Amino acid sequence: MKREDKFNELERKLKRWKTAAGNLPQKGSSGRTISGETLQPLYTPLDIKELDYERDLGFPGEYPYTRGVQGNMYRGRYWTMRQFSGFGDAYDSNRRYRYLLEEGQTGLSVAFDMPTIMGYDSDHQRSLGEVGRCGVAIDSLEDMEVLFENIPVDRVTTSMTINGPAAILWCMYLANAEKQGVRLDRVGGTIQNDILKEYIAQKSWIFPPEPSMRLITDIFAFAAQHVPAWNTISISGYHIREAGSTAVQELAFTLADGFAYVEAGIEAGLDVDDFAPRLSFFFNSHLDFFEEICKYRAARRIWARHMKERYGAKDPRSLKMRFHTQTAGCSLTAQEPENNIVRTTIEALAAVLGGTQSLHTNSMDEVLALPTEKAVKIALRTQQVIAHESGAANTVDPLAGSYFIESLTDKMEADAEEYFRRIEELGGVLKAIDMGFFQQEIADSAYIFQREVDRGERVVVGVNRYNSGEKPQIELLKIDPGVEKKQVDRLKKLKEKRDNSAVKAGLQELTKRAAGSDNLIPHILNAVKVYATEGEIIQALKEVFGEYREKPQF
Repeated sequence: MKREDKFNELERKLKRWKTAAGNLPQKGSSGRTISGETLQPLYTPLDIKELDYERDLGFPGEYPYTRGVQGNMYRGRYWTMRQFSGFGDAYDSNRRYRYLLEEGQTGLSVAFDMPTIMGYDSDHQRSLGEVGRCGVAIDSLEDMEVLFENIPVDRVTTSMTINGPAAILWCMYLANAEKQGVRLDRVGGTIQNDILKEYIAQKSWIFPPEPSMRLITDIFAFAAQHVPAWNTISISGYHIREAGSTAVQELAFTLADGFAYVEAGIEAGLDVDDFAPRLSFFFNSHLDFFEEICKYRAARRIWARHMKERYGAKDPRSLKMRFHTQTAGCSLTAQEPENNIVRTTIEALAAVLGGTQSLHTNSMDEVLALPTEKAVKIALRTQQVIAHESGAANTVDPLAGSYFIESLTDKMEADAEEYFRRIEELGGVLKAIDMGFFQQEIADSAYIFQREVDRGERVVVGVNRYNSGEKPQIELLKIDPGVEKKQVDRLKKLKEKRDNSAVKAGLQELTKRAAGSDNLIPHILNAVKVYATEGEIIQALKEVFGEYREKPQF
């Protein structure tokens, strides 16, 4: 029987099946993904008739990398288990990091407090009441030295979730590595450094887009020459999803940002293959198990094709989308927080089956407070059970070939490409941000989702259904209110004992260079090494760059 005849026969049989199955009661399923994508009750070869194995899937570790960027996936090495952590001062967080490493964590991920994220020192009036509350307070190289005391930065990779002041915190990390006696070409890790998603979703910006993009391309160039093992940016869909986007919007907007960074690097005079291999990504893993897996597979394929066909990348490393995943904070509930352990497990398994290179699992209590040691230990053990007991890591890309998986992957890719077309019509990512396009798309999706929850059309266990009404009976981490005073006192002593003439000269030189076109990283590094503070360096740059003000959207 010819191929087309086989499909025609299958289509007749499918219609017969649908007629019979349609008489069965439909219970317990909305028939839609969490993002609202309508699903068929059954998928067959008819849904992937156009699938070409070599063109659309290929082998793991080979173009177009749909099946993963590594040939042997986790059979060679498990993903990096990197719990996001930081609170109080550098001493508090250093103790937590060493505890996590002792418990089997294989990489560090630094959470900074809000003043640090926004570029303010702990003694600034806008920092009052926020120092060390939602992350660790880092004001200077001195704090960075304490944060990584007795942690060998040449053997432990570190991810730092920082954006507006990314160049400064990165320079502090590099200066500390040198003080530990570690050569920069032996330092590995990731700096988030994704300012575009700040304008789109998270809103923790400092400078306007143009100088912010300059700092990013300066990092690309400096790292390519001096810190080749460092991931210079973590292009982040996580916060876009946390703001309320759908999975397709997270996919499309994240990759659109990634393409904008590639274009910025090329416009800055860099060869795409000199910096693209060190670009990395950061995705959310939400509760719709199969949708999330398809999102990661589509992302790899889209990135590889665009990098090869649109930007002319020739180095295979430039085509490989490497990404970190964090389970969905927005899926956690304050009601019955123990349910969050189950949610996180499902999300973590989706990330693993989707081929992540690095994973953070949220703790059950994070919707209420920063996690306790017990909660973070359970979250880490979740990853370890998946790795060692579930069998999920035994076979490379085990879900490939599923009619449902391949069909949904194709659909998400097509939907993302439609978003790319719309963004291009608006004039590109920066123009679309200025027009409020991304912000409105996300707001509309968040509204639809919340309305469905409020109406009971979408079930959230323990919230709008199966709610026991019991108050949470779990221990919460409380930050010592004395942390802020101690941090401010240490900062005051630092400013008294350092060479303030060297600090002044370093800051003046930085402002001068910012007004020109030089790469600013060496000058930031010089200022950091004489113990200029983050806030002082930010202020020196603000004199030239100014500050960003978002246009209100109505």
